[in-house]
Amino acid sequence: MEQFYVILQKMERLIALDVETTGLRISEGHRIIEVGAVEILDREITNTEFQKYVQPNRKVGESVNIHGITDKFLINKPQFNQISDDLLSFIEGTTLVIHNAPFDLGFLNNELKIFGIKETIENICTVIDTLAESRKKSEDQGQRHSLDALCRRFEIDDSSRTKHGALIDARILAKVYLAMTGGQSNLFQEVTNTESQQSDPSLIKRIKENRDKIKVIYAKKDELEAHKNYFQN
Repeated sequence: MEQFYVILQKMERLIALDVETTGLRISEGHRIIEVGAVEILDREITNTEFQKYVQPNRKVGESVNIHGITDKFLINKPQFNQISDDLLSFIEGTTLVIHNAPFDLGFLNNELKIFGIKETIENICTVIDTLAESRKKSEDQGQRHSLDALCRRFEIDDSSRTKHGALIDARILAKVYLAMTGGQSNLFQEVTNTESQQSDPSLIKRIKENRDKIKVIYAKKDELEAHKNYFQN
């Protein structure tokens, strides 16, 4: 009977996440007004999403020109502490995919701190910053790395993005991430580069132990022969 060697790759749950805020600087008292998140499971974007608008206890000011979310619209929306449990439950133990992660994480952690929650997002999730990854992989120093620029580069339709919106941007980011990571070929890179990934804590991804879906990849005939010769030499 022919012997098969298999590579077992547990599929992890990723969450593309984005936030909208009243401004750019936490130091100026700016707050979150929308959180949007989209699930990626087995490298497929699912219909499982999270979206909440948030009452920031301040005026949105000129940021309305960016996202179109008005003070009037936010009047009866919940405070962040009223959505935080649902948000943390949705993302806990996952790998977050965020474009310009320090910005979003800074605002999310600030909201948690305001309401006396000592947990930080980085303590419960692994984080991939697509902005940093794009810059790292680019050989062109003048190349742009905004979400719009990445959509153009990977030919992703972002026509629905007439205004910035957390859920809209998270949906687009999920597509961008899958394009950036090269589809199925990326799974083989993750398997073969295990040693180098484990040596860099920033690249280690948490995987839920109760994940029941396992990808089985059978070795090809020439791979089996190479494997056999390796151990004979």
